[in-house]
Amino acid sequence: MIPSELLDQWQAGLTDGSIVPYLGPDVLADVRSTADGRPMPATGEQLILAMNNGQPMAPKLMYEFPRAAMNVELKRGRSAVTRFLDATYASRQWTRAALHDWLAELAPPYVIDINRDTQLQDSYAHLPHLLVLGCARIVGNRSGTDYRYKLYAHDGDSYTEIDAERADPALPVLFKPMGSPLPQSSYIASDADYVDYITELMGGFAVPAFVKQRRRGKRYLLLGMRLDRDSERMVLSDLIHGAATEPAGWALIEQPTDKERRYCKRLGLELIEAAAADLLREWSAAVA
Repeated sequence: MIPSELLDQWQAGLTDGSIVPYLGPDVLADVRSTADGRPMPATGEQLILAMNNGQPMAPKLMYEFPRAAMNVELKRGRSAVTRFLDATYASRQWTRAALHDWLAELAPPYVIDINRDTQLQDSYAHLPHLLVLGCARIVGNRSGTDYRYKLYAHDGDSYTEIDAERADPALPVLFKPMGSPLPQSSYIASDADYVDYITELMGGFAVPAFVKQRRRGKRYLLLGMRLDRDSERMVLSDLIHGAATEPAGWALIEQPTDKERRYCKRLGLELIEAAAADLLREWSAAVA
């Protein structure tokens, strides 16, 4: 059970922007295809199986989606991975995630979402906002820049790619480090993508300057995130750089492993042994 005082603190912080939601794959656990009811591939294992026509790959590739995506990239080219992700997230119709509907009501001014679907963008489609998409190895990026992100401004109707200098820092910011199919496909997927992206993330080239300014002193609420894979852990630790202390935030993890406990302690994250679905259930009960 999540303490009621924490629920109140989170609601206030998510609304005023002092707490930043950090969304992982399990926030999409209730999403289904409108055509046949299949779950949306979101976790590493789900993505690997979907990419390989429902068949498991070698055990070493099943460990993490970037490994499997690298294998596909080496055999069939990088475009094969992009086509798979586009077909999964842009070409199919999905039901809405309950957590995304909940967040849409709160409309946090800054959200980090490591999933590659478009539900977060759909939640803000009626509002002017800024969208930051991760990109790697410069492919598809504007020439002449070392930055590992694409930045778009949404006017409440459509996206326009802009330079960071033109960004209105007062607008809500949606940060999708692993990318999205919209407005133009940009993904961090294979091992090679992650190596390049994380290297530049540590060097400061994957986060716009206005976001670096905005994130100072923030706390984070990790929802739907497992912290047992190195690639996701490295992305997280750099994206929350400059967080508040005591605590830096909270991680909702059901039945956490010892590895996850140690990692949360190192980052200053308070571990809450619950799932994102538990949060929604208790939140609904509290306001009923």
